[in-house]
Amino acid sequence: MEQKGMEPIRDAKTLGKGRMLILGLQHMFAMFGATVLVPILVGGYFKDATGEPVTRGLTVAVTLFCAGFGTIIFHICSKFKVPAFLGSSFAFLGGFYTVANLNMGKFASMGANDKAAYACGGVVIAGCLYFILAIIIKLVGIHKVMRFLPPIVTGPIIICIGLSLAGSAISNASANWLLAFIALAVIIIFNIWGKGMFKIIPILMGVAISYLVAVIFNAFGMTNPDGSALIDFSSVASASFVGIPAFQICKFDITAILVMAPIAIASMMEHIGDMSAISATVGENFIEDPGLHRTLMGDGLATAFAGFLGGPANTTYGENTGVLELSKVYDPVVIRIAAVMAIVLSFVPKFSAIISTMPTAIIGGISFMLYGMISAIGVRNIVENRVDLTKSRNLIIAGVIFVCGLGFSDGLTFNLGSTSITLTALAIAAIAGIILNAILPGNDYKFGENPKGDHSHGVFITNSDNKIEDSDK
Repeated sequence: MEQKGMEPIRDAKTLGKGRMLILGLQHMFAMFGATVLVPILVGGYFKDATGEPVTRGLTVAVTLFCAGFGTIIFHICSKFKVPAFLGSSFAFLGGFYTVANLNMGKFASMGANDKAAYACGGVVIAGCLYFILAIIIKLVGIHKVMRFLPPIVTGPIIICIGLSLAGSAISNASANWLLAFIALAVIIIFNIWGKGMFKIIPILMGVAISYLVAVIFNAFGMTNPDGSALIDFSSVASASFVGIPAFQICKFDITAILVMAPIAIASMMEHIGDMSAISATVGENFIEDPGLHRTLMGDGLATAFAGFLGGPANTTYGENTGVLELSKVYDPVVIRIAAVMAIVLSFVPKFSAIISTMPTAIIGGISFMLYGMISAIGVRNIVENRVDLTKSRNLIIAGVIFVCGLGFSDGLTFNLGSTSITLTALAIAAIAGIILNAILPGNDYKFGENPKGDHSHGVFITNSDNKIEDSDK
């Protein structure tokens, strides 16, 4: 598991404060590209009548604060033992997109900021579901719990999350296909041929290089096909250097909760997979000590905290696991340094304003890779767990999930007393998949028998090729 000639460093203090700061900065950059991409994408979903995105909550500054503070919460819950960074979860993008496009009942005339607040209320409830799973795992054990959430259920659900967002990627990229292509090409190049640290951060490189190209094009007077400017720097000039992030306290509504909460199934599986990967990389069984129930509680509390303040859901980040593999520095203190850096950066509005000038076309080009990758991860989940699709039960479960997840475009609305409730396509798919898996005979999935497959059990965006064959140690 460890490269020859490189001994792992478990106490970073031996390296000195200067190197520890540099290592912390490296971890912050590893999570940065993917973490700030989530509020940029979500900002494109929630727009008011004038076309302006949300101005409170779900912003770059709020997201960085929630990622940094959420990471510290996680470390407290996990007894400061697990070297994991918590960044924005991509699994919830489909939920945000759905809430942003709700047009029934009170959502019909609701502004972008209020819709975002209700979506974040759903994130809070999703975070609370982590506590339920943590308690169940503590009481009955992970192997019994995972029989209800095998890859034949989670894989198709993840595929539906990615495919449901495909239209958004096309719409954004069409603003300027040249910039979209450049962003996509850069990500592919670094993803396939990148070396060292650059191979771990292809999304960040795609954002940075394509944005630099857009700045150059803009300087030479190039415009989008519709005549609009490639980049508008007016918001940057008016932004201050120091300021408090625009937090927004969440709101609760049963329809928004039913949109967001079921996505916790995918994000919790992502957490379990990441804990397996980090355990294998570091050579310590964190599922046993401090225990999966503790790490789940930390992740859930961080997610609920983020949603309460108007931020996106948090999740353990595979990108930073890749940095652990690369650097061989396993001290969790380094991760906490990165968390503090993210918090500090969240109080620099000028920086957030620059990030918010990202051209829509670049977001579209990145989304081509990102949304497709989410669906591909679902396929990988099925393949690496050796799901036998020649079995009728598995075909039935997968087929029903696909039809529900992609067919109920407007969801399913019904009244419970005087309350109107809408189950979204993803919620219907998740419920149908879990029920079918529970009642159909022949469920032979056993968690832990195939560590490589368990590692790919959720929606994580990483480029590291961590060896996980020894994750049971």
